[in-house]
Amino acid sequence: MIKSIMPLNAIIALRFLGLFIVLPVISVYALSMPGANNTIVGIVIGGYAITQMLFQVPFGIMSDKLGRKGTIITGLLVFAIGSIFAAIATDIPTLLLGRFLQGAGAIGSVVTAMISDLVKEEQRPKAMATMGGSIALSFAVSMIAGPVIGSALGVSSLFWIVAFLALFSIVVLVKFVPDAPHIIHTYHNKDRFGFLVNGNLIKMNITNMLQKGMMTFAFMIIPIVLTKTYGWQISELWKIYLPAMIAGILAMAPAAILSEKKGMFKQVLIVGIVFFGLSYYLISISGATISLDDTTNKSWTLFAIAIIIFFIGFNMHEPIMQSLTTRYARVNQRGAVLGVFNSFGYFGTFIGGFVGGVYLDKMPLSSIAIGILIICVLWIALILTLPNPAKTKNVYIHVDNTNEDNYIKLDSVDGCIEWYINNTEKLVIVKYDSTKIDENRIKEMLQ
Repeated sequence: MIKSIMPLNAIIALRFLGLFIVLPVISVYALSMPGANNTIVGIVIGGYAITQMLFQVPFGIMSDKLGRKGTIITGLLVFAIGSIFAAIATDIPTLLLGRFLQGAGAIGSVVTAMISDLVKEEQRPKAMATMGGSIALSFAVSMIAGPVIGSALGVSSLFWIVAFLALFSIVVLVKFVPDAPHIIHTYHNKDRFGFLVNGNLIKMNITNMLQKGMMTFAFMIIPIVLTKTYGWQISELWKIYLPAMIAGILAMAPAAILSEKKGMFKQVLIVGIVFFGLSYYLISISGATISLDDTTNKSWTLFAIAIIIFFIGFNMHEPIMQSLTTRYARVNQRGAVLGVFNSFGYFGTFIGGFVGGVYLDKMPLSSIAIGILIICVLWIALILTLPNPAKTKNVYIHVDNTNEDNYIKLDSVDGCIEWYINNTEKLVIVKYDSTKIDENRIKEMLQ
């Protein structure tokens, strides 16, 4: 498994490094350009997400139909071009164009779907957790590298680095990533768009939207508050991001174990939301403000604690979100399902930046934080209605040991959740509820 997925983990890690590395400093950078205000800065931060949202589903469907590798290469090229536009930008319109093009290279769900293709379902939680760890590592590196490199070489240099990473990822994909197996699943065509009305997937989509929205808003306010209210320099921002990320990474392992091993997905999601709500409550009482003419003699301790708590909650969610979503999806719909899931996430990213910027111009930060706390309470109520996925098993039977005429019988068997054929490895794979039917019974039916 490790040999198959590590190159893909490297690609997803490099791509997220490219997205994350500018987050710690981009709000201050954009605010320095002529004609900028909080609303425009919000669009700069979250603008790439609107094109991510628009292109996630088309890229996901294209990968299901035409193949994963070619789709990923296309997305990485678009992402690189957008990064170059952002690097050469000297005004807000060009910077926005670059950010929109960066978002148009929407391959996140395609890479995740390819990882799902390459590993057995029993190994998928570990694969997804490994991917989540790679993203978290990219996040941690970005929080330190972004402010340090940005202050030393200029923020534009970060976009040149991003463009290089995207092109290098193409080399990794071509040379080291195996082709995904050919899966036959035409018997599910009648339910091609059923995932759009799946209640559990809808709840996960909303969860991704809210989580990413709060993340974007946090990255909008953190550098502005620290530099404008507390008098920090951009080169000092790593001092808050580093401990926050260390705390977040330490929270990932127990969250993944409780979810994947103990089946406590819902409980982990709720605890993460509680941390979100607590962090914004502390922000509301910390005295933090985004006023450009505020004094700098306030204590930043409470604000820093709030940020650390936020990252703990965020990193509790990250290792399990996509894994949990794929558990509610059929194998032939993973690309499309993850495309919709990530579209909601990127819509949240856009809303967090755009709406957050609009309200920052009209309301004090403390009032916005209280509003977010109320949203967290409603969010918890939604998650309480989400069932933990049933414990299922898979049986792998070589096609030579089966009678193809009997495959259709599986559609009417109580306890048979899904079946499909891995044509590359010549396997019939049946996912089943072990409380209703056993492996021997399935094998007998297919003989």
